[in-house]
Amino acid sequence: MKHIRILSPASAIDLQWINQAKVRLEQWGFCVSVAAHAYGHLGRFSATDEERLSDLNAAFADPAIDIILCSRGGYGLQRILDRIVLPNCPKEQWPLLVGFSDVTALHALLSLHGVPSLHANMCKDISLLPDDDTSLLEERKLLTLSPHSLLPFSLSPFTMPLSPLNRSGEAKGPLIGGNLSVLYGLQGTPYGLNNIINQCSEPPILFIEDICERHYHIDRMLHNLRMSGVFERISGLLVGQFTDCADDSSMGCTLMESIRQVVEPYAFPVLFDYPAGHIDSNYPLLLSAQYQLII
Repeated sequence: MKHIRILSPASAIDLQWINQAKVRLEQWGFCVSVAAHAYGHLGRFSATDEERLSDLNAAFADPAIDIILCSRGGYGLQRILDRIVLPNCPKEQWPLLVGFSDVTALHALLSLHGVPSLHANMCKDISLLPDDDTSLLEERKLLTLSPHSLLPFSLSPFTMPLSPLNRSGEAKGPLIGGNLSVLYGLQGTPYGLNNIINQCSEPPILFIEDICERHYHIDRMLHNLRMSGVFERISGLLVGQFTDCADDSSMGCTLMESIRQVVEPYAFPVLFDYPAGHIDSNYPLLLSAQYQLII
């Protein structure tokens, strides 16, 4: 029986979502424990930096823990990212980290080591989604498998309406990325995208998503990636959901058109409107795993 540890490494969360997620995960057949400070509230955060760091380090150090489920994102991980102590054991034995949004910082840390981590639903959605939800069913399946022994995944598992902004082509490589604002905040640090790409054995596929960002903020972040050479080093781009990110008419185009314009000079395939990000049914993506993108 796999052991899941729920912790709150960033913002505070309503305790009901932890409790309800715990019940559902136990119904799925997992053993579930809750970290010491997961239920806490300290302003924006669940606990002090030191307490949240302690919960993370304890979970990574415990060989009995198979999966670390972050209760929510929010904000807080960049305050402690450079003090996280990773497991002192073969990478195949590291716990599978699960979460998204601010948890992108942890995904970046693990991607630097080539260790798979799961960009997926956290406690609130695990509590509320119906049993037959596609993203929940796929997440449950991935939690039961070994992320180190999986064949390449397809990035086209849906009957999706094809965006006219898509760029056709084929790509294969490890999947990296997550929340664009968090990735942008890591640029110029040891956890930036170019350092992650450096450890990839082949050009990766980049996934981006975001929430509540202004159109021109997103444009600025994308041009940062362009000028830092990230787009010259990837094999494909997966554009997830940009939730509550309104088009700005003064930009002269839609937000999605802005993204396409930034990557226009490159030849890699681009898939828009992928169902992952800050949405009710956040389809899981196994970062650092091999994926195929065919458009």
